[in-house]
Amino acid sequence: MKTDILAIGVHPDDIELGCSGTLINEIKSGKTAAIVDLTQGELGTRGTVETRYTEAADAARIMGVAERVNLKMRDGFFKNDEAHQLELIREIRHYRPEIVLGNVLNDRHPDHGRAGHLINDACFLSGLAKIETTGRDGRPQEKWRPRYFLQYMQDWYHEPDLLMDISEVFEQKMQAIQAYATQFHTNTTGGDGPQTYISTPDFLDSVIARARMLGKRIGVKYAEGFTTDKKIGIKSLDALIQNET
Repeated sequence: MKTDILAIGVHPDDIELGCSGTLINEIKSGKTAAIVDLTQGELGTRGTVETRYTEAADAARIMGVAERVNLKMRDGFFKNDEAHQLELIREIRHYRPEIVLGNVLNDRHPDHGRAGHLINDACFLSGLAKIETTGRDGRPQEKWRPRYFLQYMQDWYHEPDLLMDISEVFEQKMQAIQAYATQFHTNTTGGDGPQTYISTPDFLDSVIARARMLGKRIGVKYAEGFTTDKKIGIKSLDALIQNET
């Protein structure tokens, strides 16, 4: 299954928070995209594994992704080691993306940074022919290395290397986030479980505020930011032209 973009998140809802606007934009322009969740988010205070699967499927439909799979790594305890790298290499070689969007390399939640380094290493190792993996069909997989691995911002702010205008799809991004009704603020009674860092109204306000702040940096209403260790090249200066504001 060849896709243009593979979005990888350690927890269901990471992608929605960090890069769903960019995914929606690219899908609307005709690109194909898939999602790989590394864990089931089973250590989350609110909700259950079952509700997270339902919410993730709802969010995927809102975003319009072609496929979403979960590798069921251990939430909180997975490692960036050979076994986990091989699991992810199989997915990268299955989807053969040009661009991978994944967790930032350093963040408040240790899972985020650990996942970012796992994704980064797997993207490189996936391009080595002597690493042998077997696909879902039981056949040997060919090597594949994505052109870019872009890391979306989560809790901590990182100076972005790339800013994407998501103004036209921002409401759709917020709908995808709010598909996780057990995780984020849905009412004032707290009936969905104990209050957590991400379940207060202020948390979603901060998501909106950051998108506005990043948008202001490039003269648009809303934007998402990405970091990357690889320099980004363009074929034409037309790519730098923006509408005047």
